[in-house]
Amino acid sequence: MMGNHFSLPFTDPVLVFATMMGIMLIVPLLFERLQIPTIIGLILSGVILGPNGLGLLARDNTMVLLGTIGLLYIMFIAGLEIDLNEFSKSRDRSLIFGALTFTIPQVVGTLIALHVLNFSWPSAILLASLFASHTLLAYPVVSRMGLAKNNAVIVAVGGTIITDTVALLVLAVVASSVQGELTPAFWLQLGISLTIYTFLMLWGIPKIGRWFFRLSNGGGVPEFIFVLAVVFVAAFFAELAGVEHIIGAFIAGLTLNRLIPEHSPLMNRLEFVGNALFIPFFLISVGMLVDLRILLNGLDAWIVAIAMVVTVSLTKYLAAFLTQKLFGYSVDERHLIFGLSVPQAAATLAAVLIGYQIGLFGYEVLNGAIMMILVTCFVGSLFAERAARRILIEQEESVLEQPEWPQRIVVPIANPATIGKLMSLAVMIRESGSAEPIRALSVVTESESSERLLAQNEKRLAPVLKEATAVNVPVRLVNRLDMSPARGIIRAITELRATHLIIGWNGKVTTRERIFGSVLDRVVGNSKQQIIICKLEHPLNTLQRGLLLLPPNIEHEPGFTPLIHTVKRLAQQISVKLWVVCAKQSEMAIKRMVEQIKPSVETTYQGYEDFAALDRFWQEAMTDDLIMLVSARRNTISWQASLEQLPREIANRLPQHSFIILYPPLDTAVEISSYRLMPI
Repeated sequence: MMGNHFSLPFTDPVLVFATMMGIMLIVPLLFERLQIPTIIGLILSGVILGPNGLGLLARDNTMVLLGTIGLLYIMFIAGLEIDLNEFSKSRDRSLIFGALTFTIPQVVGTLIALHVLNFSWPSAILLASLFASHTLLAYPVVSRMGLAKNNAVIVAVGGTIITDTVALLVLAVVASSVQGELTPAFWLQLGISLTIYTFLMLWGIPKIGRWFFRLSNGGGVPEFIFVLAVVFVAAFFAELAGVEHIIGAFIAGLTLNRLIPEHSPLMNRLEFVGNALFIPFFLISVGMLVDLRILLNGLDAWIVAIAMVVTVSLTKYLAAFLTQKLFGYSVDERHLIFGLSVPQAAATLAAVLIGYQIGLFGYEVLNGAIMMILVTCFVGSLFAERAARRILIEQEESVLEQPEWPQRIVVPIANPATIGKLMSLAVMIRESGSAEPIRALSVVTESESSERLLAQNEKRLAPVLKEATAVNVPVRLVNRLDMSPARGIIRAITELRATHLIIGWNGKVTTRERIFGSVLDRVVGNSKQQIIICKLEHPLNTLQRGLLLLPPNIEHEPGFTPLIHTVKRLAQQISVKLWVVCAKQSEMAIKRMVEQIKPSVETTYQGYEDFAALDRFWQEAMTDDLIMLVSARRNTISWQASLEQLPREIANRLPQHSFIILYPPLDTAVEISSYRLMPI
C-alpha cells in the first residue's frame, strides 16, 4: 500500500502537488544564490523530474491545464501592466519591431529549411514560423524589477502580439492548404470572426468591467473572480475566432488595463497568484517537454536542433539590433528586447505539434523544437535579467538627488463612508519606492468621551489597513487630542512635516464660512501644504477622463509644478486622458510646462476667454469624468473671488460627478527638483 504512493510517476494528487510546491520553494532560492535566473531553474526542474528525466512527475492533463493557465497569465499580465499612454505613443515602433521580428526569422528560416535541411515549401514556411513567434517568458522577471513601463519593454510586448498573431495565421493557412481547406470561404470566415471578436472585446469588456466594478464597490474576491473569468472567456473565444488563446489573454489585459490601477489590491492579488503558482507551473511544464536523449539518436537530430537554435537566435538578435539602431535605444535595451523576444514556447509548441500531426514534420523537428525551447528560454531569461539589472543601475545613478523633505501624505479620518476612497487616492499619488507611510489622522476634541472616539476611529481604519497591506503600502494611525478638529489637523500636518493633505467633503456648506465650512476653510487658510479636497461619487478606476480646470495666472504659482505632478500621477494610475482648460493667453506656456513634468500622460488643451463663463465646461462634463479644479489661497497671485464660489457651484450643478479641489503648496523649495526631469 505504501509503495503505491511512491510508484513512478507520482499519481497521488497530494504528493504531486507537494512535490511541485517543494520545487517552487527550493529552486528559486537556490538559483538566486547562484545568481542564475530562477526561470532557468524551474525549467531545468521540469527536465530533470519530468517524464524524460527521473520520471517523478508526469505531464498529464492536470499539468497541461495548469501550465496553460500560467501561459495565459503571462500574456494577461503583460497586457495589464502596459502603460497605454506610452503604448499609444509607441504603436508605430511596436509595428516596426513586430514586422522585423517576424519577417527576418520567417525569410531566413524558410531559406535555411529549403537549402540546408532540404524541406518542402510548406514544411519550410511552417518551420520558419516557429522562429518568427516567441513567448514573453522573461516578462515576469522584467516586471518584478519595475521595468514594465520602460519604452523598450513596451515595444517588445507590442511586437510580440504582432509577430505571434501573424505566425499563428501562417500556421492556420499552411495547415489548411495541406488539408485542402484553403478556400475563399476560409478567408471570409476568418476575417468576419476576427472582426466580430475584436469589436466585442475592445468595446464590450470595458463597459461590462466598469459596470461591475461600480457594482462591487471594492469587493476583493468578486473582483478577482470577475477578472479571471474575463481572461479565460476571452482566450476561449479567441480560439473560436481563429487565433490562439494567448492573443485573447493579452487583449483581455489591454481591455481591463484602465480598470485595474497599478497600485491597487486587485493588481497585487493578480500578480501574486500568477507569480506564486500558475507561472511556475507553466515553466516546469515546458521543461517536461525536453528530452535530452534525442541527441544520442544520431547526427540528424544534432543538425536539425543546431540549425533551429542558431537560426532563431541570430535572426531575433538581428531584429533587436535593427530596432535599437532605428529608435536610439541603448545596448542594454537591445539586449532586453532580445531577451524578451528570443524564448520559444507556446506558439512554437502549437505549430510544431500540428505540423507533426499533419505530416509536415518528422520526429527530428519535434525534438529539435523542444531543444530550441530549452536553449532559447535559457538564453532569453539570462539576457533579459542581466540587461534589466544594468538598466536599473544606470537609472539609479542618473536620478536627481532626492528632496530633503520626502513626500508625506496625511489623510484625516472622520466619515467611515469616505475613508476607503480617500486612502485609495493617497495610495495612487504616493511616489513609487517611497519609504514613508501614509498617515491616517484621527482628531478628536478633548472631552470625557475622547478615548471612546479614538477607539472608534481605530476600528474604522481596520479594513483600510487591510487593503493597504494588500498593496504593500504602510499606513500609520496618528491620534490627536485638540480643542477643535481644524486646530488638530493644522498642528498635526505641521508637526509631521506633511507635504500632502487629502480630506473629504460632502459638497454641502452648513455654516456661513466662505467656501467649504468652518473646518476646511480654517485648514486651507492656515496651512502651506498641497491640499486635495475630495468628493468622490464613483470608484476612481471606473472614471474615463480627467478634466483639469486652471484659473488665470496659476502657472506663476511656485507650487504649480508639484501640483501638476500630483494630477498627472493620478491620471497615470487610473489610466485617464487629461483635458486641461486654462486661460487662452497662457495656453502655450501651460502646455510647455505641463509636458515637461513627469509622468507622461496623454493631454489635450482648451483655452477660455473668461474664467467666470464656463458653461461649456459644465455641459461637456460626464459622470465618468473626474473634475479637478485648481484653486488658490487668498493673497496669492492666482487668487480671485470667483474661485471661492466654484466648489459650491460644481457640487450644485454636477451632484453625481466625482471632483477634487487642489490647492498648490506654498513652500516648495525642497519639492520641485524631483518632479521635472526634461530640460526646459
